[in-house]
Amino acid sequence: MADPTITVRRDFPRPDTALLAPLRDVPVCWLVDAMGRKAALDTAIRPLTRRRHIFGTALTIDASPRDHTTPWAALAFARSGDVVVIRTQQQEPHAICGDVILTMAKNAGVVGLVTDGFVRDIAGIEPLDFAVFARGTSPNSPSLAGPCSIGLPVVLGGVAIDSGDLVVADEEGVAIVPQARLAETAAALDAVRDKEARMEQAVKAGQRVPDWVEAALSSSRVRYLD
Repeated sequence: MADPTITVRRDFPRPDTALLAPLRDVPVCWLVDAMGRKAALDTAIRPLTRRRHIFGTALTIDASPRDHTTPWAALAFARSGDVVVIRTQQQEPHAICGDVILTMAKNAGVVGLVTDGFVRDIAGIEPLDFAVFARGTSPNSPSLAGPCSIGLPVVLGGVAIDSGDLVVADEEGVAIVPQARLAETAAALDAVRDKEARMEQAVKAGQRVPDWVEAALSSSRVRYLD
């Protein structure tokens, strides 16, 4: 078999930590609201480990079906705080990663894995305290196939992702904040926080129906039959 072909973009920009700070410890659902109610990956990509929080910079991988050449090769380019994001083209269920490669990824400072593929060796991954979001598990082995790429844009779970984008995950799912929208999203979070605080206060005060619902039900948009 010929050697696999790997295309690598090594020097993609990573965001300044000052831009990331306002978005840290923010629930994924709030980030989605701040970005126009869309930014989350397909819900088929779900948490498979007890650790379910990710906050880091995307290192994108585009792998051929059943190929795990790129996850191994990407270890040479990963930096502390990166999240390995692997597009697998959603082919038949063959694991794209296992506990050995993810242990090495953690050694390199990687803070999580997000993939539209499958993983294996969950029993070996759990002790790592390493978050894994994937479509599921499979004992089927991958192979060194190629062609593949590292650092180039991918579409995964219905969302376009580029290396350097912010990846945030919790028990609700995974959201992607494009690097170009970090400041915009941080600014929009103020309105989201205010809205959430008002709703919480209303609930604690015993409110049964939101004001905006009462207003809508009193408007000409509603036709009552009795």
